[in-house]
Amino acid sequence: MSEQKKPKRMNERSRTITEGVARAPNRSMYYAMGYTDADFDNKPMVGIANGHSTVTPCNSGLQRLVNAAEAALEAAGGNSQVFGTPTISDGIGMGTEGMKYSLVSREVIADSIETCVNGLWHDGVLVVGGCDKNMPGGMMAMARTNVPSIYVYGGTIKAGHYKGKELNIVSAFEAVGEFTSGRLSEEDFKGIEQNSCPSSGSCGGMYTANTMSSSFEALGMSLPYSSTMSNVDQEKVDSAAESARVLVEAIRLDLKPRDIITKKSIENAVTVIMAVGGSTNAVLHFLAIASAAEVEWTIDDFERIRRRVPVIADMKPSGKYLAPDLHQAGGIPQVMKILLDGGLLHGDCMTITGKTIAETLKDIPSVPRADQDVIKTLANPIYAQGHLAILKGNISPEGCVAKITGLKNPSITGPARVFDSEDDAMAAIMANKIKAGDVMVIRYEGPKGGPGMREMLAPTSALVGQGLGESVGLITDGRFSGGTWGMVVGHVAPEAYVGGTIALINDGDSVTIDAHKLLIQLNVSDEEIAKRRAAWKQPKPRYTRGVLAKYARLASSASKGAVTDRNLD
Repeated sequence: MSEQKKPKRMNERSRTITEGVARAPNRSMYYAMGYTDADFDNKPMVGIANGHSTVTPCNSGLQRLVNAAEAALEAAGGNSQVFGTPTISDGIGMGTEGMKYSLVSREVIADSIETCVNGLWHDGVLVVGGCDKNMPGGMMAMARTNVPSIYVYGGTIKAGHYKGKELNIVSAFEAVGEFTSGRLSEEDFKGIEQNSCPSSGSCGGMYTANTMSSSFEALGMSLPYSSTMSNVDQEKVDSAAESARVLVEAIRLDLKPRDIITKKSIENAVTVIMAVGGSTNAVLHFLAIASAAEVEWTIDDFERIRRRVPVIADMKPSGKYLAPDLHQAGGIPQVMKILLDGGLLHGDCMTITGKTIAETLKDIPSVPRADQDVIKTLANPIYAQGHLAILKGNISPEGCVAKITGLKNPSITGPARVFDSEDDAMAAIMANKIKAGDVMVIRYEGPKGGPGMREMLAPTSALVGQGLGESVGLITDGRFSGGTWGMVVGHVAPEAYVGGTIALINDGDSVTIDAHKLLIQLNVSDEEIAKRRAAWKQPKPRYTRGVLAKYARLASSASKGAVTDRNLD
């Protein structure tokens, strides 16, 4: 959205109200809510987008953060206006038809925040969110509206425990595979299920929620240290209040998201994602955020960053530690200082505090503490290069995403086991029909074909639980959870529903996944592929009414972020 097309903001509107009788009915609406004349005297109207809900532990602990932010905002001289945003729990929807609404909710959240901020002419907005799509949805809205904004992450969950073993949400999904393969008793299966999530907060590893919160801190749109705090701790409440105070100052300085979200700051964010072993979903979401901010950024930029950035934080799912451990070890500021000293960050990027990255990190030690094992140095990284590789080949000429760390050999050539939905694939896994050496193909789960790109945590975790995580490949035009690990490749584009080559793979075809060569290949002749393409027919849409039908019609390719507002002209 260009500056010329943006509506006047509330500070301009407020002056109009106080200057003319014609706008008196507008002011009357505020009087009904307890406003006084003093509230229209150079006090900014600030929206608080509240993601609180009781549908998921990720969001059930947000209200006290909203309350703290609201009080701090009022004390700092702003008028707070709280409105709600929806959320879908990925952990609850995983493996069901409901999961199709997860990525769609990113667009709904962005649209809802944009609607309120622009419709009410807010001077600024503070967004509070927890579950995965809350973060990119909120940031997309901030970039679209371009009023002074700050993101308040709801905070991570702490580890669960059972029989001396530390647990997290992925433990429950992997237990399904262990139980069905006879490697886990029913008693222990139930014990893991009941103890994996002990409190409020978002999933605890470097899964999608914590990946996005960490990247927002690196982007400069959230406060230092805020991305790894636990929801239940008082410091998270204090950080929410400080965020409100910082936002009021940003409004006074007219410091807006597009002053902060630039190509260089996105490079910083993606650099941190690579360094901490973040979620594959970050690729999709930063394509969408860059699109909203009108920053030139492509899927190939992720590969460019990956090649020069090592992994220096030993985080689950492929590592040892959870977000609270990273927080205690120095948090994202410590990771960023190591990267900055190594010439891997742009220190001159502005942040929402009015300080540059370099200024923010100036007092952080250059070397991590010796009494921790979470954060490594550039001289002694966990992996020499980043973990989110962009693969291309005849199956995905637009590019797809593979998480390649934690594997002894990230390459496989094997017979395709083809499934036209996640449900069919999961049934085959549970029936022990998938064997070592197979390459599973799960298609028609893309942005348009799913619709909504379901995450494949249920099948990938079941494979791991059955001991097949290293020996079975899996490719899909859907997505993966941030908790997924294994020889998996997602976001295949073009997707099956639009006639991508993934739609033309037959059961038993030879398929190659080779992260060393950045290759994903159907080992069939070009002539045979052309013959199959000529015979292929697009299936009927799975939904013809409602939000899923609208999303299917509007969604861009995954290689463009699967956004709904990219090609509307």
